[in-house]
Amino acid sequence: MKEQHNLLLWKAVFVLVLIGLGFGIYASSKSIDYTWRWERIPQYIISVEPKDIRSPFDGTVQSVDIKNHSMVVLPDQGGNPFVIKKFDKANVMSGDIVFEGDPLAQVNGWRVGPILWGLITTLKLSFVALIFAMIIGLFTGLARISDNPALRYFAITYVEIIRGTPLLVQIFIFYFFIGTILNLDRFTAGVAALSVFTGAYIAEIIRSGIQSIHPGQMEAARSVGMNYFQAMVYVILPQAFKRTLPPLAGQLINLIKDSSLVSVISITDLTKSGREVVSSTFAPFEVWFTVALMYLVLTGSLSWIIQKLEKRLSASD
Repeated sequence: MKEQHNLLLWKAVFVLVLIGLGFGIYASSKSIDYTWRWERIPQYIISVEPKDIRSPFDGTVQSVDIKNHSMVVLPDQGGNPFVIKKFDKANVMSGDIVFEGDPLAQVNGWRVGPILWGLITTLKLSFVALIFAMIIGLFTGLARISDNPALRYFAITYVEIIRGTPLLVQIFIFYFFIGTILNLDRFTAGVAALSVFTGAYIAEIIRSGIQSIHPGQMEAARSVGMNYFQAMVYVILPQAFKRTLPPLAGQLINLIKDSSLVSVISITDLTKSGREVVSSTFAPFEVWFTVALMYLVLTGSLSWIIQKLEKRLSASD
């Protein structure tokens, strides 16, 4: 009974602290005389505003079919006509002269806003980099404990160089130097930089996990006829994976947060999208709180998945 009372007491303390933090944030916003404009944010996540279809060149409207919601615009300089196959509202009539950039028609319906597009880009970037980082980390971790001196020295050199230099510098090197030589686009260069950077840390996590397994496990596996590769795959790595799951989860969460740095090479991820929206809404606090919440949802979801996996693996022991 006493333990239950203490538990309720500490839960109440936790709730009071959260309320205090919320009040502190509210009071801070009042002290800087800031007007909150949350109503501006939803349209940058999912937009329901009509979208203008603009003329790509100077020309003349040849036809406007209101019944079939189609339109044809002929260019003044010759070439292929601009055909609009569907619209909801026409802004011009047949025979009108239009110039490049003029709104020809409008299309209704919802569409993905820039912040949500940035979130999707961050997801793609992080997912691809995560896969390659795990592959790099696994092979480098195995090389770190290899009996082959060349493999071991290469692995040590790679880990020390990557962990000893900032990720931002590595992104610039991959994009401006390696990317120029190999003709890599921005997305590929960003994925490569994140993968190589995170792979070095994962390699050390895997190495420590393997070395934490008692040597007798390898000896027992070899004694029943397994070769080194089989013993590593079926005996050592499964045990090491269970032990390294918490630090691996932390490193993968860091990968998602580190992906925000690729915005410096003009990849329109969540962070860059946030900067662009701030410049058009003049609502920095609302935008950055929204961006932070989206990063928190991503990292929290990954943390929840890892926890479920950890419990399942523990139950299987």
